[in-house]
Amino acid sequence: MSRRLQAQERRGIRCHHAPRIPVPRGLRAPRRSSGDCGRSQQVVILNEDEPYRVSHPFEGGDACLSIATSTAILLELAPEHYLLTKDRAAFNRSRLRVDTHTQARAARLRHGLWRGFMDAIEAESLTLTLIRRALGERTSHAPGGSYGRQKLVDRAKFVLASDLGRRWTLADIAAVVGVSPVYLTQLFRQVEGLPLYRYQLQRRLARALDRLGERVDLTELALDLGFSSYSHFSGAFTHSYGQTPLQFQRDARVR
Repeated sequence: MSRRLQAQERRGIRCHHAPRIPVPRGLRAPRRSSGDCGRSQQVVILNEDEPYRVSHPFEGGDACLSIATSTAILLELAPEHYLLTKDRAAFNRSRLRVDTHTQARAARLRHGLWRGFMDAIEAESLTLTLIRRALGERTSHAPGGSYGRQKLVDRAKFVLASDLGRRWTLADIAAVVGVSPVYLTQLFRQVEGLPLYRYQLQRRLARALDRLGERVDLTELALDLGFSSYSHFSGAFTHSYGQTPLQFQRDARVR
């Protein structure tokens, strides 16, 4: 893990010297030689191999999200004036303030991962969006020709359609398309007007509409389409169509 971005969500944190190894979830009060300390509405940036100590000075549990990402992704996302050198993903600052919308995105991602209902492609897409917002939305790519951009997006669609039940990662799809995961997420949204994971969900639900015309086991159908459980499938279906899969089948007189 080359970097860790920690979205702090608790107020009044004080630090003391208490060695602790960072874990994927939990509130942390990192202490460095400069005396920086985690506060609410900010991201704490820990560079690779940079020593730090953490502590939980108050009772009440943890509420933060830690993100470790590759050097290549950070170099693609980070504004150059945030870096010590433009070819090395080491930041020249230890923290950045974030707005309330970014806090809400972090909470949504944390809850989704904790409860296990979020697909890898959705979690990765939301993570990249979260990093972009935390760093100031400064990343941009040359749009290129519209035909070429559409071809790349179509290729990503073909990859998803080849196996709707597979739990794709952004890296998997980007490797087939021949672009970086960061560029893929940005390009897909620019061309299609919605995130890649949302498009995948729509395709899965559209397939479900076809399959619900048969007498199928709903839990088995949910798993076949890549949902983590029937409740996950039913919630997404209800949100999109205003009724549960079972109600849809009954209205169609399948059951």
